[in-house]
Amino acid sequence: MRFSVKPFILSLLVLLVLFPFAYLGLLSLAGDWRFPDVWPAYIGLRNWYAVLSAETSLWQSFLLSVLISVSVATAATFSGFFISRLVYYHPKQHLLTLLSYFPYILAPVVFAACLSFFFLKLGLFGKSGGVVVAQFMVAFPYALIFFGSFWGSKTQQLEKLVATLGGNLWHTFQRVLLPMARGMLLVCFFQTFLISWFEYGLTSIIGVGKVQTLTIKVFLFIKEANFYYGALSCVLLILPPVALLYINKRYVFNKLV
Repeated sequence: MRFSVKPFILSLLVLLVLFPFAYLGLLSLAGDWRFPDVWPAYIGLRNWYAVLSAETSLWQSFLLSVLISVSVATAATFSGFFISRLVYYHPKQHLLTLLSYFPYILAPVVFAACLSFFFLKLGLFGKSGGVVVAQFMVAFPYALIFFGSFWGSKTQQLEKLVATLGGNLWHTFQRVLLPMARGMLLVCFFQTFLISWFEYGLTSIIGVGKVQTLTIKVFLFIKEANFYYGALSCVLLILPPVALLYINKRYVFNKLV
């Protein structure tokens, strides 16, 4: 029997990719796992029960993160779609597109430090609304860049066709542009959701510890050396991205292909 190297390498790569997730799941169920024990002394739902009952703040952080990420993704996706049209048709399109990359030149912590004075003056410092606005300032330029490829010559010709048939701008968006861009809108929503979901630097500076999203909680548990709750928080942290990946693969990507 000949030994096939390719399936072995692929299996090894799959195991290496899945191992961190499996380890996090095991650690979230473990207790009293001390060196040099190979296996934890306790495996069960004790940590999860504590989160769903006594440790309500972690559950609240999860719901707060979902609310913030959905708000940022929705606002960034739709505003980015409509405003990207104005940017593409503007005479200084290349300059405006270049300026869209500005938030990504700086590190998130440095970018948040530059914005902190203005947020303090506006009364948004340490509030969930301030975190939403700060994350929107990062997600919105991404949406502008993402939708830049949508406004090509084909789209312009369709807009002109609708105009010649007597349709106004509202009819153009409602009947032509939005149905055409449905797949891109969903993908952009997923991407901006993930940008907000995993954001730590902006949230830690603008939120000043008062807005404790799930990402903030993960770092707090790690700093406290509470690895079991930290692993549990990481499991909760990866659940929405996995769900979005499944939806994207099942209902968006397959239809685009």
